[in-house]
Amino acid sequence: MNRVVHPIEVESYRRLRARLDTSHLAPLTRAVTERVIHSAADLEYADDLVMDEGELETAHAALHSGAPVVVDVQMVAAGITRRASVCRLGDAVAGPGLTRSAHAIRLAFEQVGPGALWVIGNAPTALEELLALDASPALVIGLPVGFVGAVESKAALRESGLPAVSNVSEKGGSAVASAALNALLYHPVPQSKETL
Repeated sequence: MNRVVHPIEVESYRRLRARLDTSHLAPLTRAVTERVIHSAADLEYADDLVMDEGELETAHAALHSGAPVVVDVQMVAAGITRRASVCRLGDAVAGPGLTRSAHAIRLAFEQVGPGALWVIGNAPTALEELLALDASPALVIGLPVGFVGAVESKAALRESGLPAVSNVSEKGGSAVASAALNALLYHPVPQSKETL
């Protein structure tokens, strides 16, 4: 993806790297970690995030091959640049034992099917619902924020064995969730030997 980086972003990354050495991280792990830290100005994410480079590589390939992106709220969608996403929250309704966010996840899965990248930055119940489905995701970016259910839903995501980006603490939110997806969007696609 050709992207013009603003000088403010260049300087922000320079300052981030002056305060935190990320050079030992694998390429996609580094990209996600730095973009999340950049979005929140919170260096603690370096020790809070949990991800696997191999899973990120697979998700990166799926994303750049056109896999759909599903988000839990419009604030996450607004943060994702240069890529359309699916958000069904506006069509969802709450019911007994079902939050509106959880219903939106059901509706989105009916629309996109397996193989999507799911970006959840707001509602722990959205993440819980996704884990209850047989969604076969390319990746789950599970970074909901809050004091109720966020830590538990992210722990359940890690225990599920699904390919994921999560964090251990209560921190999270729309900005960091969309930043994690953007890191994969912005990272260069390796050229095959045939095209070199």
